[in-house]
Amino acid sequence: MIVVPVKEGENIEKALKKFKRKFEKTGVVKELRRRQQYDKPSVIKRLKKEHAVYVQKLQQIED
Repeated sequence: MIVVPVKEGENIEKALKKFKRKFEKTGVVKELRRRQQYDKPSVIKRLKKEHAVYVQKLQQIED
C-alpha cells in the first residue's frame, strides 16, 4: 500500500504528484500491461537482441 504523508498546508496537487511518482516506481501498471498479452519466448529473445544491437549502436555513436 502506498502512503503519502501530507504536511500541514501542503497543496493537494503536490501530494498527488508525490503519489503518482511513488505509484510509477512500483511498476504496477507496467507489469499489468506486460501480462495482458502472452509473448512467445522466441519473440522475447528476438526483442532483447534487437534492443542490445540498438544500445550498442548508440554507444558507438557516443564514443
